[in-house]
Amino acid sequence: MSYYFTKTVDDNFDQAIEKVTEELKKEGFGILTEIDVKETFKKKLDIDFRKYRILGACNPQMAHKAIETESKIGTMLPCNVIVQELENGKVEVSAVDPVASMQSVQNNELGVVATEVRQKLKKVIENLN
Repeated sequence: MSYYFTKTVDDNFDQAIEKVTEELKKEGFGILTEIDVKETFKKKLDIDFRKYRILGACNPQMAHKAIETESKIGTMLPCNVIVQELENGKVEVSAVDPVASMQSVQNNELGVVATEVRQKLKKVIENLN
């Protein structure tokens, strides 16, 4: 089982960030954190790296359900979505598959929530051009 969904888009990097943010919003997600890996690697390691951004996406209703079902599940939240520039100049957007990432947790109710979140994140990726 793959642990992510991915799609290569025709947009430039900044456009892809905007579009994925819009699509996440349509599915009830907001961005809680944003990590600019390129900037961080340059600042902390003096390494030049490609454009790579990690968006920590959260759907508050789904997060609430998950935490009510499994109190320690916050260790696996938020759902990460990455936008990265590939070597060929294309831009790729990937989202975690919450069913795969929460597979180790033995809780059937949590599996139901993870499946709901999976459907929403898959829709976000599928709706990107």
